[in-house]
Amino acid sequence: MSDSRDKIQDRLLSDIDDNYNKSQGEFMYDAEKPVSIELESAYKKIENLPNVPFADTAEGKDLDKVVNKFGVYRKETTQSNGPVIITGTPGSPITKGELVGSDALNFEFIDTTIVPVSGSIVVNVQCKTYGSIGNVPSGAIKYFPKTLSGLQKVTNSSAFTNGYDEEDNDSLRARYYAKIQNLVTSANKAQFRNWALEVTGVGDAKVIPLWNGNGTVKVVIINSNKVGADSTLIQAVQNYIDPNKNGDGSGKMPLCGAVCTVVSATETAIHISVNIQSGLDPATAKTNIENSIMEYLKTVAFQQSYVSYAFIGDRILNAEGITDYSNLLLNGAAENVTIGDEEVAVLGDVNVG
Repeated sequence: MSDSRDKIQDRLLSDIDDNYNKSQGEFMYDAEKPVSIELESAYKKIENLPNVPFADTAEGKDLDKVVNKFGVYRKETTQSNGPVIITGTPGSPITKGELVGSDALNFEFIDTTIVPVSGSIVVNVQCKTYGSIGNVPSGAIKYFPKTLSGLQKVTNSSAFTNGYDEEDNDSLRARYYAKIQNLVTSANKAQFRNWALEVTGVGDAKVIPLWNGNGTVKVVIINSNKVGADSTLIQAVQNYIDPNKNGDGSGKMPLCGAVCTVVSATETAIHISVNIQSGLDPATAKTNIENSIMEYLKTVAFQQSYVSYAFIGDRILNAEGITDYSNLLLNGAAENVTIGDEEVAVLGDVNVG
């Protein structure tokens, strides 16, 4: 480990004649301070040089350089988007770029249109902020940050789930190793999975050969937030692999006459009932429990065939502010919940007593 700026400065000052005042606040002390800061930064970079060329130790842009050589690229962050219902005076303009909002985020209209005679219209909006932070539950979008003439009400009837964070180093590294360590040949299972994982927004994929007879392949996907994929993401993966669903070579799948079908994993809701001891208000305690359990569910998505009763209990106990719990039930029973091969577990209702 390289020396700190303080140690470096001490050495620099020790080389200066003691006839000069080297105490803090004096010229010599202040003159050496920026030098020590720059040297500290330089030493850290030099210390990290042995890690730069290797995928298992490189980070950030250095990791990008390593994996890019093998055709693996970091997935970029995206904006969540979806439909909202606008109610207003017929003929009122809805202008591209104008804003609606939730409690914490703003969303902009993607297109320009007008309110029809019916007084209600469905329009698409996208979050102004990139990443998964833009994934909001149904009913969250309900404000006009500024008055828009003739527009009276806005709401999203469905949740937004397609905002994705930039791919982190661990995920990128895992895709790199999956590509170079697995035997990837012309349209084998490993290659279909790699193709799916190359699409921004895909969090994982399973490949089911011969699912509907000879010459058929099913690719089951979840999104980067480890929940079911929406129709836009499904179509993006379909277009990337086999857009015409006939193996004509229009996508990544070679000309082979087989048919690839891309589908989302079916979401299996995990409903939770539990009594807790906590010094928090009920709403905060529930939110902390939900966040803790959702993080656990992400770790088991497409990785194991059940949701663990014991691990859910552990996640509750480790949620911030929770001191104890009892009477835990998952989907009405005190036992593990089985998850099928084409299913992904998502958090359902959480009842906290």
